[in-house]
Amino acid sequence: MPNDRPAPVDTPRTPTAPAAQVPAPPPERAAHLPDPGPGPTLRDPAAPPGYRAVFAVTEFRAVFAAHLLSLLGVVVSELALTALVYDLTGSPLLSALTFALGLLPYLIGGVLFAGIADRYPARRVLVVCDLLCAACVAVMLAPATPVAGLLALRCLVAAVAPVFTGTRMAALTDILGEGDLYVLGRSLLRIVSQSAMLIGFGAGGVLLTVVSPRGAITVTVATFLCSAVLLRLGTRDRPARSGGGEAGGALLKESLSGARLILGDRRVRALMLLFWVPAMFVVAPEALAAPYADAIGAPPAALGLLLCAMAVGHIGAELFAGSALSPRHRSRIVLPVAALGLLPLLVYVVRPGLPLALAALALAGAGAAYVIGLDQWFVDAVPQELRGRAMTLLTAGLMTVQGLGMALAGLAAEFFPVHQVVAASGAVGTVCTLLLIAEVRRTAPGRMSDTEERDGADRHVTSG
Repeated sequence: MPNDRPAPVDTPRTPTAPAAQVPAPPPERAAHLPDPGPGPTLRDPAAPPGYRAVFAVTEFRAVFAAHLLSLLGVVVSELALTALVYDLTGSPLLSALTFALGLLPYLIGGVLFAGIADRYPARRVLVVCDLLCAACVAVMLAPATPVAGLLALRCLVAAVAPVFTGTRMAALTDILGEGDLYVLGRSLLRIVSQSAMLIGFGAGGVLLTVVSPRGAITVTVATFLCSAVLLRLGTRDRPARSGGGEAGGALLKESLSGARLILGDRRVRALMLLFWVPAMFVVAPEALAAPYADAIGAPPAALGLLLCAMAVGHIGAELFAGSALSPRHRSRIVLPVAALGLLPLLVYVVRPGLPLALAALALAGAGAAYVIGLDQWFVDAVPQELRGRAMTLLTAGLMTVQGLGMALAGLAAEFFPVHQVVAASGAVGTVCTLLLIAEVRRTAPGRMSDTEERDGADRHVTSG
C-alpha cells in the first residue's frame, strides 16, 4: 500500500481513563519532554543497537518487505496509469488529474473510514486493503474500462491508502512496542518511501520503454498480492484495538467521534499539527521545480536533480538520527530542528543558481529528521484505544496538506516570480512552525496546569 506522503505488546492494554490523557511522565519517559539543553551527541554505549535490532523482529521483516513491494508497485503504476490516460484521451489535464487523484481522496478515506483501523483486527484490515487494491488495479487492466472508470478506481485505491497506512502504523506498536524500536521502525518505513520514489520513477520510466502502460500496471497487481501474502503469513493475528468489535456502532459515527476525541485533545492536536505544518510549506520548491529550472536556464537534467535533492537530504539525516543518536537526544532535537527546517528555503530570495538551490533543498530535506523524535511523543500522547484512528487521521492529513501546499504554491506562482514564492513559503512556514512549537511546549506533560488537565478530561468524558 502507498505510504504516508509521509509503529512487544501482544495484547491490547486496558483503555486509558479519560483523566489520564495527559499523564505526568515517569522517570524513564522524561527524555520525551522538550528539552532546551545541549545539542545531540553520539549514541550512548548502553543505548539500543539501532536499525539492526528492528530487523531482528521477524514480524517487522514481513511488514518491511510488504511495504517495499507494494510501494514500488504503486509508484510504477502511477506513471503507467498517467501514460495510459494520456494515450486514451490525448488530454494533458486528465493525465495530470490522474496524479492529483492519488492525493485528494486521502482526506475522505482518512476521516470517514478511520474507525476500521481500531474496530477490526489489524492483520485482517491490512490483508483486505491489499486485496481490494489488487482487485481495483486488475479492473484497470481490462480494455473495456473507460477513462472515467480508471479515474474512479484510482480514487478508490487512494481512499483505502490512509486506512492501510494508519492501521500499519498502529500495528507497529504491537509488533515493536512503544519505545525506541517503534521509532526506528517508523523511520525505516519513511526511508524506504523516500528511496522508492527515487528508484520507482526511474524504474517505471525504463519499464514503459519496453512494455505498454497496461503491462506496467500489471506489476502493481502482483505487488499488492505479494504484500497481502506476506502480511497474512508473516504477522500475528491480534484482537481489535477497540472494545466495540464488529457489533459496535455505525462505522461512520465511530470514525467521526474518534476524530473529535483526537483533535479535541490539546496535546495530540499540537503534535499532529507539528507533523502537518512544516510539510505543507516544504513542498513548494518541488511543486515549482519545473518553472524554476526554466527560469534560471538550467539544463533538462536539472529538473530531476531539483526533485531528488530534498529526498536525498531527508534520507541521509534520518539515517544519521536513527543510527548515531540516542532516543534521548533524538527527542531533544525535535523542536530546534523543526524551527530551523524551512529556513534554507530563504536562499531562494536571491534566485540562486543550480548548485546553491540543490544545497538549500538538501538542507530543507534534512530538516525533516525532527519527525523521528516526534513519532515517540505522538505515540505516548495517544490512548491505545484511539491509536489506529489517530494514525489514520495523521496520514490523511499529511497527504492532504502537502497537496494543498503544492496547489497554493502553484497559484501564488501565477502572480509572483517562482523564487519569491519559494522564499515566502520558507518565511511564512517558519513563523507558523514557531507559533506551533510554543503550543507544543505549553502542552508538554507536566507543564499544563491542573485546570487545563481537568478541562481536557471533561472534554473526553462529554465527547464519549
